[in-house]
Amino acid sequence: MSHFNPHHFTRRTFGGMLAALAVATTAQAAEPPIKIGAVVSATGAASFLGDPQQKTLEMYVKKINAAGGVLGRKLELVLYDDASDANKANAFTRRLIMQDEVDAILGASSTGSTMAMLPQAEAAKMPMISLAAASVIVEPVRPYVFKVPHSDRMAAQKVLGEMKQRGFTQVALLSDTGGFGKSGRVESIKVAESLGLKVAEDQIYGEKDTDVTPQLTKIKSSPAQAILVFGTGQAPAIIARNYQQLAMKQPLYTSYGQASVEFIRIAGKASEGIRMPSPALLIAQALPASDPQKNVSVSYARDYEAQAKIDVSTFGGYAHDALLMLVDAIKRAGGTDKAKVRDAIEATRNFVGVSGVYNMSPTDHMGLDTSAFRMIEVQGGAFKETH
Repeated sequence: MSHFNPHHFTRRTFGGMLAALAVATTAQAAEPPIKIGAVVSATGAASFLGDPQQKTLEMYVKKINAAGGVLGRKLELVLYDDASDANKANAFTRRLIMQDEVDAILGASSTGSTMAMLPQAEAAKMPMISLAAASVIVEPVRPYVFKVPHSDRMAAQKVLGEMKQRGFTQVALLSDTGGFGKSGRVESIKVAESLGLKVAEDQIYGEKDTDVTPQLTKIKSSPAQAILVFGTGQAPAIIARNYQQLAMKQPLYTSYGQASVEFIRIAGKASEGIRMPSPALLIAQALPASDPQKNVSVSYARDYEAQAKIDVSTFGGYAHDALLMLVDAIKRAGGTDKAKVRDAIEATRNFVGVSGVYNMSPTDHMGLDTSAFRMIEVQGGAFKETH
């Protein structure tokens, strides 16, 4: 007959409790946060891109964590501001990989900074989703590098395609000297040739130019029947004002680099009638209920404007899509194994973002086609879709 020994029981129970506690502690220790690195241009010349991207990433990481995180783990955002400097973007990428030991990288805001980051991400086999636009980022395909913005080639196809539909046969190009403008110019020339359009004038301007009247004067007296401006920053708003001052009649188009309310604010009345390709985000409220992008676009615009107290931006929309696409891939990969996450991003299908519906593949690391662009026009100080 065994005798009950309270001391023995207590020791055994206490030992069991300690063991259980140790297991629980180990389990907790084995569930570190998912570290997402980001490089954006929150300040400097490209801050119009990076500032809304930083705000978006911070807002959605908080939102995801408040809802329980991803696979039971919290997200930790390790974000650096490259101040619109490609050399800084390069240095921050090294830090994210070597010191911060992040699980994936989002960024950069600009093509120049992204191109400075690519070699390190590839060498480290680090999944990276760029928030910049130029086709060269994903062409040729690099195994670990993806991007969410529409490409400059798609913008050229959308705009020049419409010009051809309107019966124009000769066009003028006006592009800036930055990475986006240079790449956009090259792609526009190729697309124009493929469509049988003649580039009657091919003018260049500096990103920081405060007057583009000389270039526009040449275009005005040329046989060009319409104009495409390819650039970013504030210069296209100056071009719009110079265009108005010269009382030019050729229809003026810009790239999607001007698809923001800020462009209308800076250009003022001179923005009236200007057309550009844009993601659905800027006309979210006007989309039919049947549009798959309506809910996600309206929801992001509402959240962003309530939190940031400024108008929603398509550039911030790229950060929204990149972060949620990465989270979706981590869930499908069942964790943060970099090769598995890379494979999951590449296998993304029918992912509805505010910038389009993405279908990645081994040969396409952007996953969008021209249907992701809507042609919009400034009418009465607001963007309206043209039909």
